[in-house]
Amino acid sequence: MRHRRPDQNGPPVTASIRIDPGSTIGPVPRRLFGTFVEHMGRSVYGGIHDPAAPTADQHGFRADVLELVRELGATAVRYPGGNFVSGYRWEDGVGPVEERPTRLEPAWRGIEPNTVGLHEFAEWADEAGLELVEAVNLGTRGPAEAAELLEYANHPGGTTRSDERRSNGADAPFDIRVWCLGNEMDGPWQIGHKTADEYGRLAAETARLMRFIDPRVELVAAGSSNAEMPTFGVWERTVLRHTAGLVDHVSVHAYYEEQNGDVASFLASAVQLDRYLDDVAAIVDEVALETGTAPVGISVDEWNVWNQTRWNDVDKPRVLGGDFAIQPVIEDDYTVTDAVVVGSLLIALLRHADRVTMANLAQLVNVIAPIRCEPDGPAWRQSTYFPFQATARHARGVVVRPEIAVGRYATARYGEVPIVDAVATMSGDAASVFVVNRSLDEPVPARIELPGRWRLIEAVTLDAPDGADRHLTNRAGDERVRLRPLDGVRVAQAQDAVVEVTLPELSWTMIRLARTEDAA
Repeated sequence: MRHRRPDQNGPPVTASIRIDPGSTIGPVPRRLFGTFVEHMGRSVYGGIHDPAAPTADQHGFRADVLELVRELGATAVRYPGGNFVSGYRWEDGVGPVEERPTRLEPAWRGIEPNTVGLHEFAEWADEAGLELVEAVNLGTRGPAEAAELLEYANHPGGTTRSDERRSNGADAPFDIRVWCLGNEMDGPWQIGHKTADEYGRLAAETARLMRFIDPRVELVAAGSSNAEMPTFGVWERTVLRHTAGLVDHVSVHAYYEEQNGDVASFLASAVQLDRYLDDVAAIVDEVALETGTAPVGISVDEWNVWNQTRWNDVDKPRVLGGDFAIQPVIEDDYTVTDAVVVGSLLIALLRHADRVTMANLAQLVNVIAPIRCEPDGPAWRQSTYFPFQATARHARGVVVRPEIAVGRYATARYGEVPIVDAVATMSGDAASVFVVNRSLDEPVPARIELPGRWRLIEAVTLDAPDGADRHLTNRAGDERVRLRPLDGVRVAQAQDAVVEVTLPELSWTMIRLARTEDAA
C-alpha cells in the first residue's frame, strides 16, 4: 500500500509544519524519560546483575550494561515491578546477602534469590543517574507493610526499621520521593487482583498512612492495565474518588504491536495513545470537579512496543507451564518499524506534557528492552534505543504544538491518520523538532517554518539502511539500525526561517536548530 492521499490519485504527499513559539503545551517533564526494571526473566539476574560476566564489578553488576544505561539518558527507574511486586516481600531483599531467602516467584514462574534488593538496586540506580521510583505490594500485603518499607527507606533513624537500614549499610535515608501503590490491580492475572472499590479503598488507606510517615511523598494510584480492559473508565472514576486528595498521579499502561500484518495501524499507534491519554485526562478532570480536589497527573508508567500475541499464544504457556527458573522472558528483537513507532509514541507523550507527569519505557534490559546482553558476550543497543536516547537528551524547555498540513492514509483500527506527525521543544535559543514519516515507501518533502532567524545544528534520522527492509534488527556487534546524519537539509532565510527537508520513508527524524542574528 502506498500512503498517498485518500483518493490515491492526487500528487505525491508533502508536509508543511509551522512552529509558533507561542503555542506552548507546557514544560518538558524530566520524568517523562523514565524506564522500568522488574524482577522478571533476565532483567535483573543476567541483565544488570551477572557476577559471572566478564565486565562484572565487585558487586556483580555489569559495567557494559551500566555504561549503555547512562548513555541512554533515562531520568528515573520504576522498581521492582510490575506483576512481580504483587507477591514480593521487601524484607527478603535486605540484610546480609548470604542470609536472604530464595523464594518461588509465581508471577513469572521464576526463582527469586534476593541477591539484589533495595540497597543494591538503589546504589546501582544512583550510579546510573536514575531517580528511584519504588512500588509497594498491594496484592498480598497492605498499608502496614508499605508503611514499614517507607520507614525503612526514608526515616532518618531512631526507629526499628530505620535503624535496621543503617545497620545494613545505608546510614543516610534513600529518600525515595515517588511510590506506586500496587500494579495493574484491575487485571485478573494479577496476584491479589481486586475490584475497583476494593483497590480504591486499599490505596486510599495506604496513601493516608504513608503520608502520615512522610508527607513529602508523591503517590501513584494504579489505573487500568490498558484501554481495552472492560472496566476502563469505571475503574479510574472509582479509584480516583476513593483517593481524592491523597494521590498525585494515576497510572496508564500502553503497549503496541503489529497485528496480523496490519502495519498501517501499527504505525499509527500514537493516535491510540493520544486518545487514551485524552480519555484519562477527561476522567481526571471530571472527578476533580466532583470532589473539589486538584487534578492528578498521568503517569504512563509502562509503555513500549511488545509482541503480546506471541507472548500469550506461544511463550506464556511454555514459561508459566514449565519449571520455576530464571530464564529468558519476552526478549523481543526490535526492528526498524518498532523504532519508528517508539519515536512516534514519544511525540505523543511530549504532546501531552501538560497532563503526563511521568512515563517509563518498559523495560530497560533484556525484557522488551532497548538494551540487550548475553552472559558471555557484550551488551548492545536495540533499534528502539536511539529515538529514546535522542529525545531524552534534546527535548528541553517547553513543548510547542506545531500546525501540520499533510495528507492522510487509511487504517483499519484508527480511521484516516496523518502520514506525518511532529512535535517541537524550545529552550532559550535552541529548538528541537521531532518528526515521523509513517509512509512505508514514499519520502515526504517537508517545510518546517519558524519565526525569526535560525541555523541548523544537526539533522539525524532512523530508517532502514540501504538494502535493508523494515524488519531489520540489531545484534551484538552489528548495530546497523541507528541514527544517521540526514543529508540535504537546507535552511532558507526570509522573514521566517524555513527548513527544507525530505523525510525518508518509514523514518523518525530529529532536527536541531539554534536562533541566530545572522543569515543562515
